[in-house]
Amino acid sequence: MAPISESATDFLADLSQESILPTAATLAAILDPERTALADILQSAGSLRRKYFQNQVRIHILNNVRNGHCKEDCGYCAQRKGRQVEIAAYADKTDAEILAEARQAWQSGAWRYCMATSGTGLNAKSTERFAKIIRQIKSEMPIQVCLSAGLVRDPSMAAVLQNAGLDRYNHNLNTAESHYDKICSTHEYQDRLQTLRTMQSAGVSLCSGIIAGLGESDAELVDMALTLRQMNVPSIPVNFFIPVEGHAIQNPGTLDAERCLRILALFRLTNPSAEIRMAAGRELYLGDRQPEALAISNSLFMSGYLNARGQSSDDTIGMILQAGYEIDVAGSERPDLLKKLLAELQSNKQGEQTSSNPSSGLTMKSRTELRPFENLDN
Repeated sequence: MAPISESATDFLADLSQESILPTAATLAAILDPERTALADILQSAGSLRRKYFQNQVRIHILNNVRNGHCKEDCGYCAQRKGRQVEIAAYADKTDAEILAEARQAWQSGAWRYCMATSGTGLNAKSTERFAKIIRQIKSEMPIQVCLSAGLVRDPSMAAVLQNAGLDRYNHNLNTAESHYDKICSTHEYQDRLQTLRTMQSAGVSLCSGIIAGLGESDAELVDMALTLRQMNVPSIPVNFFIPVEGHAIQNPGTLDAERCLRILALFRLTNPSAEIRMAAGRELYLGDRQPEALAISNSLFMSGYLNARGQSSDDTIGMILQAGYEIDVAGSERPDLLKKLLAELQSNKQGEQTSSNPSSGLTMKSRTELRPFENLDN
């Protein structure tokens, strides 16, 4: 590819030619306010977002199968070894709990059910257990199943999950290889990359993203965007570091709304057809500029994150509607909840009144929020 043009308009136009793999220099310019105007970036990234996802926004809801009880020391995580923040820790939910949550998702019209568990990764016993649960879900309801269960190094384990019917595996890169030892010492970047390759080789689709604001450089952000493009990852959550109490990130980066918008645009322009998710930290850094982010990203999380609460459901729905977007109810999780919220907003005319500038206060989820079917077997 030719050297980067002096004209921002020219090289952003080049990025719209999806057959051309952008150079790292081209992509780095997206993050540099002195080289590119934010308006130009939003326009270029927005045209690709509209091409693939029109005016639709998908909504995802996280479901913790296990919370806490983790031996890893990932410095950004509220569940890490040696954490100081109080969370509602619990060991694995029972099979009955997980199946009840899957049934709730299916009965609400969801087309995907996602399970997330803390810990290092799978072993032979946990692999067989999840395979059994996946087969039970699939035998009872035609729903897509996504699993996030840490490192998978053994191809035979990936094959067991794929044969059971697993549709997608979530495992974030989080940060670039050159920065990884600054955020974690109990495993390496290559362990994460190998997990993605192992699952992909087994025929399982991938969801993999990043956490911005961990002290990474522009070049490292570009490296992650290009890695996900080269692996053809179809679903990319872009998280922004939430500084939970007692975190172990030594030199976190400085994030503001414009920086977050540029990062989202980087991942959209590098991965045009991927689902780009405005994920954790959107409330904290983007605030009332979230509608601008929706011009780039086409999905988000509702009802908070693995442990931290987020913007309320009403405010999230109201923000999306006020910004002129439609909710892809069929492509989202918990369609029944979304339909109910939409009906309430329309009935009460709250859609025009809802605040899109949520509080930046950080609070943690309760055990009841995380484990609604805990007493199912009692």
